[in-house]
Amino acid sequence: MSEELHDHDRGLSFDLPTLQRRKMIRLLAGVGLVPLVGCSSDDSDSSASSSTSSAGSSSSADSSGSAECETIPGETAGPYPGDGSNGVNVLKESGVVRKDITSSFGTASGKAEGVPLTVTLTVVDAASGCDTPKEGAAVYLWHCDRDGNYSLYSEGVTEENYLRGVQETDAKGQVTFTSIFPACYTGRWPHIHFEVYGSLEDATNATSITATSQLALPKDVCDTVYATDGYDRSVQNMGQLSLETDNIFSDGYDQQLATTKGSVEKGYTATLTVPV
Repeated sequence: MSEELHDHDRGLSFDLPTLQRRKMIRLLAGVGLVPLVGCSSDDSDSSASSSTSSAGSSSSADSSGSAECETIPGETAGPYPGDGSNGVNVLKESGVVRKDITSSFGTASGKAEGVPLTVTLTVVDAASGCDTPKEGAAVYLWHCDRDGNYSLYSEGVTEENYLRGVQETDAKGQVTFTSIFPACYTGRWPHIHFEVYGSLEDATNATSITATSQLALPKDVCDTVYATDGYDRSVQNMGQLSLETDNIFSDGYDQQLATTKGSVEKGYTATLTVPV
């Protein structure tokens, strides 16, 4: 029997040359499209992100708003990072660079069920007053499933790696992940973890992190989602929490509260600007 390695077994370092070639093709293809950037189909995501009123949350802020730009508050990665700092390092696995994180990849085959959620993060340079997008950075994003479990760590899903993924920021400094709405588990406000790296290469090494933080989800949307089938445990847990008493967000959450729109039927979008 042959022991030849399949591509998905070779690790993220094997993926990088292919990803870099794709990036170059996109750049070359986009040269003739520069005058049309203002009419991009991504504009709806940008406008949704800029509608939040929190400080430093709009990449298109005016000069007075830019002067008040602050870096995203640093937060713990928690006990289930999967970045090599606490056990397994999913960042070294081929296939982790992806947009849709609802399913596991590689040899795992599980899929996370729940209300659809699309998360868009816009990474900007805080030193520029949040005016300059950070193109070519990498964002690693992860969160719990509908039952409050974390893949790779929680009982029953230790062999899964869903709801974890990495992407490279585009010319607007943006990454977008297709996921599901996370649960509210005991003791924590509904949230999403993320780490920002200088590049995809840096993302293979957890010591090269530029920023580690968490995105908070608004109460009204959480209440609506948790009233649907499958989120029963979250209803009771939410009743015992508030953003003001959460052990992470209690010191302030203006820069971390996502602008969230949508519906249970069509799914939700959550947008946040991340100054680093």
